[in-house]
Amino acid sequence: MKSVVNSPSVAVVDVGSNSIKLLVAARDAAGRVTARAQRTFDTRISAGLGGDKPRLGETGMAAGLGAIQALLALAAEFEPAQTVLVATSAVRDAANGADFRERIRAATGRELRILTGDEEAGLIGRGLLCDPALAELRDFYVFDLGGGSLECLAFRDRRVAQAVSLPLGCVRLTERFIPDPAWPVTTAAATALALHARDELKKSGFRLGLGPAEAVFTGGSMTSVRAVNGAMHNVALADTPPFVSVDTLSALIEEILPMTLAKRKTVPGLAAARADVFPAALITMLAVAELGGFRHFHHSLHNLRWGLAAEALG
Repeated sequence: MKSVVNSPSVAVVDVGSNSIKLLVAARDAAGRVTARAQRTFDTRISAGLGGDKPRLGETGMAAGLGAIQALLALAAEFEPAQTVLVATSAVRDAANGADFRERIRAATGRELRILTGDEEAGLIGRGLLCDPALAELRDFYVFDLGGGSLECLAFRDRRVAQAVSLPLGCVRLTERFIPDPAWPVTTAAATALALHARDELKKSGFRLGLGPAEAVFTGGSMTSVRAVNGAMHNVALADTPPFVSVDTLSALIEEILPMTLAKRKTVPGLAAARADVFPAALITMLAVAELGGFRHFHHSLHNLRWGLAAEALG
């Protein structure tokens, strides 16, 4: 069997609500999907999703197109057998999402696949199954928090039994519930946001507390939690335990919410581009934990891009 160096690779460009990411992957000698290159640009194309008629702004689309072109150029260095370009909640929900897709086609010659909520959730689930750290889990929940949406899945015997995509992304909820992210988040705003997240989860019909007690969380916001927690102890992200407790989330909320945006941007481990939406992300994650009765989350870096790579590699 070919080694990963000689096996065909695929490139996945994920146009997310908060960031645009590249994964170049191939299968190793054991058949596992393995990363050959990864890169992320924080572009925030989802600015404006919190309104009644969401639209992509010109600034966000220009930044997004520039990031896509740069990532495609980087991917080309690996001569991938296939390049997959997908978009999620921001483009899916925007009234001018189709216009953005046409702009990408004109500039790159590539077709942007706009995933439905069901497709996004299913591919996230497939990506999670690529994570060797989760190989022992059979029955578990998965949550993926982005800028525009929250994907929720339940696995039974490592097969997806439930999947739902909810409009609970941290950019969307920040715009709706936090009037001015430059200032500390008030108790009233935090409470309203948490209640809304809980209500949306309940109304969705997604069943919590009916089996597995284990839960996995993916997405940049949970990566930020782990990075901030590690920085407090002078530990790099890669060396931190892949578990985040409810106590850790609660402690971060108590520390982060009273800060101004300027202060949050100086927090070690927290990317400045995420500082404005980090409070909403923390509140949403804690609401999920409390509603599901989870004491901690497994954190995984294997999500949508890995699922798309696995699909493309066959």
